[in-house]
Amino acid sequence: MRVLLDECLPARLRRDLPGHEVMTVPQAGWAGIKNGNLLRLIAESGQFEVFLTMDKSLPQQQQLKRLPFAVAVLRANSNRFEDTHPLMPEVFRRLAEFQPGQAHVLTPPE
Repeated sequence: MRVLLDECLPARLRRDLPGHEVMTVPQAGWAGIKNGNLLRLIAESGQFEVFLTMDKSLPQQQQLKRLPFAVAVLRANSNRFEDTHPLMPEVFRRLAEFQPGQAHVLTPPE
């Protein structure tokens, strides 16, 4: 699976998805590009199957149904590694379930 990490997420989360191709938004050359334009670039590139972000408003603000990739939204207390890392086992476990045009919200384990 080819995964793109939003620039608001720690790059070292890439290590939590072994066996998958994981790139960050800055590595893709898209640092600083806002949501609508970023989603368009991701779609046009055809390089990714999942976009991982913390932007909880993204599913409501953007038309995701037409996108050729899934969006996974991490709901953590902050974007620090210590807060986002505990969500990654669930991301890893559910990657195969993610379908293009769908948003998936992942919350911390209880």
